[in-house]
Amino acid sequence: MRKLLKSLLTITLLISSVSAFSQIKDVVVPEDILTKAKEWVATLNLTDAAKKATVENVIAVHLTMVRDWHNDHPSSTVPDGINPVTGNKLNDLDKQIIADSAMPSTVHQALMDGLNKNLSPIDVETILDKYTIGKVEFTMKGYKAIVPDLTADEEAKILSFLKQAREQAVDYKNMKEISAIFEIYKTKSEQLLNNNGRSWRALYSAYTKKIKEEKAAKQKQ
Repeated sequence: MRKLLKSLLTITLLISSVSAFSQIKDVVVPEDILTKAKEWVATLNLTDAAKKATVENVIAVHLTMVRDWHNDHPSSTVPDGINPVTGNKLNDLDKQIIADSAMPSTVHQALMDGLNKNLSPIDVETILDKYTIGKVEFTMKGYKAIVPDLTADEEAKILSFLKQAREQAVDYKNMKEISAIFEIYKTKSEQLLNNNGRSWRALYSAYTKKIKEEKAAKQKQ
């Protein structure tokens, strides 16, 4: 009887979650996307079966809707034009990002609401890292290596930028787009360093020179 009630509860949760999304679009989750969602959630080691199933469904539906929007709105749907910041002509990646950024905000909100309602803040971050293959930690390590004397305030602000990038990037289908979103916030981080009296260009140049010298030294050994 308990097993039956648990199964009915799980099904009810799944239906409720899908119902919330169906206000935007009827969602049919492909098997490969459901498998990916389950693999991501498995890393959390959740003990509550109902929450586990709900989170799997929330992620799977979100991934499906991102994919469907992307496929239904190719870059060709965006007219030719220029980037208003650089003045350069929009390239194919620019156009695809513009097209994908027009996806209803309710899709993103449903994901974040579903995660925050059922997971701890640390587990939410773990799932967002799965979407973006750990780019926050990887990029932060890069900044620490390039600027070894980062202040606590600089580190906190850069980390905040990268976390903003991560949450925004989950709504894009492929790594080229995800990387492009991170570039927006990396530029903000580098402007922050410049505003603090540092020269990002000089710091980066010194770092790459150091890496080349270390590599050359190892080859001579």
